[in-house]
Amino acid sequence: MADQTQALSFGAAAAEYDRFRPSYPVEAVRWAVGKPPPAEVVDLGAGTGKLTRVLLAAGYKVTPVEPDEGMRAQLTASSEGEGERVAAVAGFAESVPLPDASADAVVAGQAYHWFDRERAHPEIARLLHPGGRFGAIWNHRDDREPWIAELSRITHDTPDNRGNFDPEPTVELELSDMFGPTERKEFTHHETRTPESLVAMISTRSYFLTSTPERQAEIVAGVRELTATHPDLAGRESFEVPYRVIVFRAQVLRS
Repeated sequence: MADQTQALSFGAAAAEYDRFRPSYPVEAVRWAVGKPPPAEVVDLGAGTGKLTRVLLAAGYKVTPVEPDEGMRAQLTASSEGEGERVAAVAGFAESVPLPDASADAVVAGQAYHWFDRERAHPEIARLLHPGGRFGAIWNHRDDREPWIAELSRITHDTPDNRGNFDPEPTVELELSDMFGPTERKEFTHHETRTPESLVAMISTRSYFLTSTPERQAEIVAGVRELTATHPDLAGRESFEVPYRVIVFRAQVLRS
């Protein structure tokens, strides 16, 4: 499990996280769930509801679970006007206050790397109906794009530094003998950014939020210089940020 100081660092920037973090393509979310709407889905580590809202829009019934109070409050506020008001349940992936066999699927968007896997896997299996699936989804900026690779270098958000945060080297997501074979599928999408909204997005990352003020200023200056001078970005009011969406899923065998 990753450092909980980082894991719980987002609440202070919950509104900015909700505004500037990328969403998820619906086809990736449907594949992760593996069942058609209106299946019951638990969204673990739901944050401000980025994934929850995609699930709701696709017709799923969703129970978001999130440990950070600030993120839960933002999720509730952001869900207003979405057809039904959704409030997140306070809980961790390792201890979810929901009944046994209460979900057709459990998903984690940009959150699985925070879990204590030895404790979370049995809890996820407990929540699932027989034959239900667990899906883990990651949005990664596509470093195959040269300017994105340079952005990752500036922020030190490179594959060598990601560790458990980077599922790309993982051929299979090793869950436990409670789950069947892991499937992996990759999707792509793009989000439009301006120079300022790119800085704002970077400022919601855990490595930024937990850095010293000096390091934060260094990152911001580097990103602004990149957008002002890189040949793919200089002089542009907006640009597309490409993402690789990496999804793992596995079917529960027993709880």
